[in-house]
Amino acid sequence: MAGNGDRGGLLSAGGVLSIIVGACQIAAGVLLAIVTVFEMGLWQPDLPVLPRLGGMLPVEAGIPLLIAAGVVLVLGILAIFGGASALKRSSYGMALVGALCAFLTVNVLGLLALIFVSLGSGEFESEAV
Repeated sequence: MAGNGDRGGLLSAGGVLSIIVGACQIAAGVLLAIVTVFEMGLWQPDLPVLPRLGGMLPVEAGIPLLIAAGVVLVLGILAIFGGASALKRSSYGMALVGALCAFLTVNVLGLLALIFVSLGSGEFESEAV
């Protein structure tokens, strides 16, 4: 099925979506790490509902938030590598892992990337099993 080009657009779209979501995940991970390390407030006191939401966080949330920032950062890096692999059509496994990492932060673009990469599995070069 490789070479007929009927699903090449879906595979390219899945790779691009993985890269976009990965870049957003990296930005979110870095922002969360900066906010945690410098002990900046996540919620503004002038907004009416958000201060009550801030009270639901535990007082010592620094270490768990820093771990979450690291996890989101790693997911973003893997999503970008997977998206590049989908665009190069070199490794279906890496492309699928990247699309899955893009989806793990539960967003629509990550879901679309996962679907598109899965549908374009026949476009990859044959791999030794």
